[in-house]
Amino acid sequence: MRTDDSAIAQRRVAVRSGSLLAALGVLAFSTTFPATAWALEAFGPWSITALRCGVAGLLALWCLRLARAPFPGRDRWPGILVVAVGCVVAFPLFSTLALQTSSTSHAAVVIGALPLATAAIGAARARTGLSRTFWAAALTGAAAVTGFTLLSSGGRPEAGDLYLFGGLVLCAAGYAEGGRLAGCMPGWQVISWALVVSLPATVPAMAISLAVEPVHLTTAGLAAVGYLAVVAQFAGFVAWYRGMALIGVARASQLQLAQPLLTLVWAVLLVGEQPSIAAPLTAVVVLGCIAVTQRSGAVPTRRRGAEESPAPRVPG
Repeated sequence: MRTDDSAIAQRRVAVRSGSLLAALGVLAFSTTFPATAWALEAFGPWSITALRCGVAGLLALWCLRLARAPFPGRDRWPGILVVAVGCVVAFPLFSTLALQTSSTSHAAVVIGALPLATAAIGAARARTGLSRTFWAAALTGAAAVTGFTLLSSGGRPEAGDLYLFGGLVLCAAGYAEGGRLAGCMPGWQVISWALVVSLPATVPAMAISLAVEPVHLTTAGLAAVGYLAVVAQFAGFVAWYRGMALIGVARASQLQLAQPLLTLVWAVLLVGEQPSIAAPLTAVVVLGCIAVTQRSGAVPTRRRGAEESPAPRVPG
């Protein structure tokens, strides 16, 4: 009996820790669009993407060497490549290209659908089913956030929407695959190896893009690129994947429902955009949906006939 009680207590601690870490990841990601807007004042979109991923990749390589991290097994490289394509290259590039013509508020639309896409891809990848309550709350939250961000931008489709949609799909795949990998290897190594494997592309891209695109150095622009590289592209993912390993892809992804609202707060404070009167109502709806998904998504229901897979271990 004491053993069972101890296991339950440990699980509760893991869930709380995982939720906190995932929330820290969301907080780091929520400042990405405002920071990118600042960076665009100093660098071109290709330069920003290359610098962001290249600097983060060099930092990741140093951390891997310092920790003497083992080389991933052959079976883990397909997943690492998915993370590299979706989270290291596609989303940073597509979102930066979109922000040339879209406002920060409008770009936040992509975040409204990202949790739903991540949960769907994660469930399909793990061959698990989630309760109707989970999906109802997730859809409600995604609809509320999407409606709010569309209202904030006037509801007009913009040229960057195609970039945002492409980045959404690929980033969701990277999130889900990274969360799966974080169950069998330390989460910081997942993003680190994804960044390192991208270095043969990002390092030459830094030199080429800086030579081709105009550069207008400013303190804010340099600080923004540094933040994107160190925090948004590396440290945020370390916390995010660790949290996903502890509480699962589906539950962690639903914490992202708060990300667009946080992004809009930063847009007001850092970029000077005007707030919408719908913000308080949307915040209440989103927080309610997060509470529902956190409870209903705690134990996913497995589809009949699906293969059983061992529970992922908590990475050290």
